[in-house]
Amino acid sequence: MMATTHAMAGLAVAALATLFAPDHAPVLAAAGLAGGVFPDLDLYAGHRRTLHFPVYYALAGSAAGLAAVLAPGPWTAAAAVFLAAAALHAAGDALGGGLELEPWEATSERAVYSHFHGRWLAPRRFVRYDGSPEDVVLAAGVGVPAALAFGPTVQQVTGLALAVSIGYAVVRRRLPRVVRRLVGFVPEPLRGRLPERFVH
Repeated sequence: MMATTHAMAGLAVAALATLFAPDHAPVLAAAGLAGGVFPDLDLYAGHRRTLHFPVYYALAGSAAGLAAVLAPGPWTAAAAVFLAAAALHAAGDALGGGLELEPWEATSERAVYSHFHGRWLAPRRFVRYDGSPEDVVLAAGVGVPAALAFGPTVQQVTGLALAVSIGYAVVRRRLPRVVRRLVGFVPEPLRGRLPERFVH
């Protein structure tokens, strides 16, 4: 799934949290958006393995949620939302396509690495690939209702995220050709540092 879809899912987690902590809505929105995107910071360093923890984020999020109940406040609530959004991201990647440059070809059986299980989880392909039409629909379907729980700033961020999602979807299937051309200009000694899917 697209990073924007994960961000919108994180915003949805934040919107649910505002039912219990409405006074902390701005910080919860920021935590949900950040937590939804955070695992993808490993994009160029062991993508879907280095910062993706589908089980451990869920366990940490449960503990943080309990802490937020026992010691209510903006920081405990934000921590719970951040970790829940990150858990949703990592688990959600298993519902998408595999870890390959052209995931619509369905050649990879690696969706996300579970450190708890010590193995890669297979892609379910409910969302065939990042930037697919269903990915855009999911981003909008989750993001628009979630944004209604917040003020105009969050709604503008949501609108921008959805505009980026649509633009990315339009060019998504052309990107592998562009990447392969650009890789051709990378000096040979540096190619080993590129993600495997870019050079194979």
